[in-house]
Formats: sequence, structure tokens, C-alpha cells
Amino acid sequence: MIRTIAVNQNYQFIHDLQPTELIQGDYLWYWIDFQQPTQSEIEVLNDPLHFHPLAIEDCIYTLQRPKLDYYEENTFFVTQALNPLTLTKEEINFFLTEQYIVTFHHHPSPEIAEVWDRLSLSTKARKWNPSQVLYHVLDKMVDNYFPLVYQVEDTLNEIDENSKGRSMEALLEVLFDTRHDLLSLRHTITPMRDLVYRIINSQRMSGMQIKIEYFSDIHDHLLKLTEMVEANRELASDIRDSYISLNSHQTNHVMKVLTVITTLFMPLTFIAGIYGMNFHYMPELTWKYGYFSTLLLMFLVVLGMSLWFKKKGWFK
Repeated sequence: MIRTIAVNQNYQFIHDLQPTELIQGDYLWYWIDFQQPTQSEIEVLNDPLHFHPLAIEDCIYTLQRPKLDYYEENTFFVTQALNPLTLTKEEINFFLTEQYIVTFHHHPSPEIAEVWDRLSLSTKARKWNPSQVLYHVLDKMVDNYFPLVYQVEDTLNEIDENSKGRSMEALLEVLFDTRHDLLSLRHTITPMRDLVYRIINSQRMSGMQIKIEYFSDIHDHLLKLTEMVEANRELASDIRDSYISLNSHQTNHVMKVLTVITTLFMPLTFIAGIYGMNFHYMPELTWKYGYFSTLLLMFLVVLGMSLWFKKKGWFK
């Protein structure tokens, strides 16, 4: 679907014009949005818009790294939003000049939809321009990162406190899923931070019709998000190490108990093995109190070894 909005010389919004009309018309600026375009609609990027073939290729083949490319006719941006349900990356591309902004995305974008509605309902066309549209879309995109990071943070706190009383195996499974989510967030937020930094420090975008301080504010938010993601990754690693250490400690404790029991039974097995041999001339076998004496000897051996182990601290 292709939708358009333009601002004429009287600062009035004109909707649903054809791209050819926008190019040939006398408008202050215009916005063309390609939302889930068909193959025939994608061809509009080449004719009549005549965008660079490399930029068109980046639009068609998704999951590019967020970047900024300069072409003679426009500046091209690749950005990434995050699906709030699956945390998968959804690419949004921008073509920007002082006369137009073109957005291209294969998935529905709530950020673009919100800015589009605001622009359509606005009565102050003088305050809008292509750079302003870019800023608002990027700002909404970055703002939508925060709930995802907070959600991961809450999950880590639940794992750390284990308020639901889940088993260690279940906790580790949730923890590894959470670490995967943090990795997805990191792979999106860090390149977006670098992209906005390039926008702020770009000498070729000095003619943007919006103060660079607005993009600096977005960059500050991305810095905060980056710090939160890194802090949560460290917390996830600490929790994982703690659970693994606890599991190792419990395993060692079980092994220690089994070792003590085995050690206690070793001399008893030795004594029972001796008197279980089938030799005819064994003096103790004919002794009247031999059975009770052997039991007493076994008891004294176990008692002595137990006291010695306790003195050595094996039962702690």
C-alpha cells in the first residue's frame, strides 16, 4: 500500500496523491509511505522516484544493519524497530531531503502510523517538515524500546527472587531465554545508537530543518538503553553463575554424604567378607559369642569412624 500526504504553498495538507503528481506538482514538501508494498508498488522506487539502485536493494532485502548512506539525490537511512511480542527486528527505511521524506517497511509500523495520524490531524502545517517527521518516527521507535527492556528487567528480578518457587531447571530455562532477548535488544539498540550519533555529527546533514538537539535527545535515550541492556546482561550472567555454583554445591554435598556412607560401610564389608569365606578351620566360627562379638566390633568401628569424621568437619 502506498499512501501520501503533501503540504502545498498555502500550508495545507493534501492527501492521497499519486507519486507522479507529487514530483511534478508545486508542493513545499511531501511524505510517501510504502507499507507492505506489492512488487508493482516497489517499482515506484525506481520509476518515477528514481532512487539509487543500491538503496532500493537495501529496501527489498531486509535485516540490514542500521546505517546511513549519502546519495546525490537524498540521504538514505536503515533503522530497526522491535516487535513487542517476539522481539524480532522489523526494518524501516527512510529517504530524506528538504523536499520530501519516503518511508518503506514490509511490516505494519505503529510508530509511523502514530506520526502519520498526528500529521493528518495537525492544523499547524508550518511546524512540520521532512526532518521533523524523521525525528518523531525515530523518537517513537526508541521510546518503544523502553517497555521491552523494562519487561526483561522484571523477568530477571523474578528469577533472582524466585517468587513463584520454580525449580532450578525451570529458572535456568527462563534465564537463557531472557539472555537471548537481551542479545536481540543489544543487536538492535547499539547500531541504532551509532546511527543517531552519525546523524548528530554529520556535516552533510547541516541543512536539516530541525535542530540537532532533538536528535541528541534520542541519542541520550539510546545511551541509557544501552547501559540498561549491559547492566541486565551482567545481572543475567551473575544469576546464571550463582545458580550453577549453587547446583555444583548441592551436587558436592550429595557426593560428600554418599562418600561418608560408603566409607562407613567399607570396613563392615571387609569384616563380613572375611567371615563369609568358606574355610573349614576358622576358630571364630565355633565360638559361642562370635556372632555378637562381630556385631559389636562392627558397631564400634562405625561409631569410631563417625566421631573421627565429625571431628574433621565432614558432617557440616
